[in-house]
Amino acid sequence: MGYVFESKTRNNKHGIGCAEAWIPTSNNFKLTNVVDSLTISIGLFLLAAAVIAFLGTRMAKVADRLADKTGMGEAIVGALFLGGSTSLSGIVTSVTAAWEGYPELAISNALGGIAAQTAFLAIADIAYNKANLEHAAASIANLMQGTLLITLLAIPLLSFSGPEYSLWAIHPGTIILIATYIFGLRLVAQAQEKPMWGPKQTQQTFLDEPDEANLGSKGLFSLWLKFIFLAALVATAGYLVAQSGLSIVENTGISESIVGGIFTAVSTSLPELVTTVAAVRGGALTLGVSGVIGGNSFDVLLLAFSDFAYRNGSIYHDINNRQIFVMALTILMTGTLLLGLLRREKHGIANIGFESFLVIILYLGGFALLFFQG
Repeated sequence: MGYVFESKTRNNKHGIGCAEAWIPTSNNFKLTNVVDSLTISIGLFLLAAAVIAFLGTRMAKVADRLADKTGMGEAIVGALFLGGSTSLSGIVTSVTAAWEGYPELAISNALGGIAAQTAFLAIADIAYNKANLEHAAASIANLMQGTLLITLLAIPLLSFSGPEYSLWAIHPGTIILIATYIFGLRLVAQAQEKPMWGPKQTQQTFLDEPDEANLGSKGLFSLWLKFIFLAALVATAGYLVAQSGLSIVENTGISESIVGGIFTAVSTSLPELVTTVAAVRGGALTLGVSGVIGGNSFDVLLLAFSDFAYRNGSIYHDINNRQIFVMALTILMTGTLLLGLLRREKHGIANIGFESFLVIILYLGGFALLFFQG
């Protein structure tokens, strides 16, 4: 196996310049060696994004059938299985970036994806023209998932602000983040099974009632296999997004925060956009909303997974001011969404709720500011 030494200066987490880049010339081959050309990188990026979008529509239909056949309901299937599986491309992107020493790209992809998916819910509201989506899909499970998301986002902020301590290169905040997610998901499931209170039912409220044609366990195993197969394809496309995104960073000089927070985050979030719109247009409103809000909660775990993959200490202490801004923006967008779920406006600006309108403005304004700041 041969190696070529390339002199290349890159700053590490402490601002110290490093000039070490050994590139394999034969074996130990990585996809980044193939995608050195900017044109090829952009082409792979767009192709992978298109594949993710195509597969997302199919996953929404399979998830809706699983919700009915298993009896778990759209809220749990949306949050855990649909939200988690559509996040596979984002997981692969962030973990790959962290493992290869790009913590800024890993963090920005995770946080940017959460913000993008929240904005996608507003797009789904536009696609549902019968009433404000947050009014029609109001449920205790969706409210609890939104609250859980804000709680989870506070943990990386606390980890960043606290001492730079890690055990085997893993920060305690990572363990707390995973434990909080599991506990929160358990609370959501209990609240759905035995709710102590719920939203007022109106003519526009769409209840999560199983389709009679989907009931019964017949064909359940093949349905699970199909869902897992689609999820694996999404993960593979996510790896292509990760490698082409890293190549774009190297070839263009665009900051990792911009590439991760906008380009890879939006492309790896395409399954959420496609599955949410498909679910909403198919009448599975709770599944669509839960897939986004619950998926966002799962996406905070991308920081925990990235911390496991990052070998240079705590990844939380590589968080920069841009990423703090994105976290604060996401908390604000989620809080606005929760206000909409509680207020339950039937119709608002442009036939969508005030919360959807504000979420779109906040997302576009916030990331425009980040982009032009460089």
